[in-house]
Amino acid sequence: MSLRGRIDLVSEGQWWFCLKHMRVEPDKGCPNKDRMGPYSTEQEAAGALQRAADRNKAWDEAEQDEE
Repeated sequence: MSLRGRIDLVSEGQWWFCLKHMRVEPDKGCPNKDRMGPYSTEQEAAGALQRAADRNKAWDEAEQDEE
């Protein structure tokens, strides 16, 4: 099996959040360089930006605690 075939099997049924269009996309969508994911559900992909913001805030707070 080719590498492309393996990638297709891994990503089948997964969802992405497109940073270019600011929307959830199925596997067939924009190039991965413009997307966050993959996520196993459409709902998880829809929360990608909030999850990233929450993690960034937690990391910033942890860095402040270390100072």
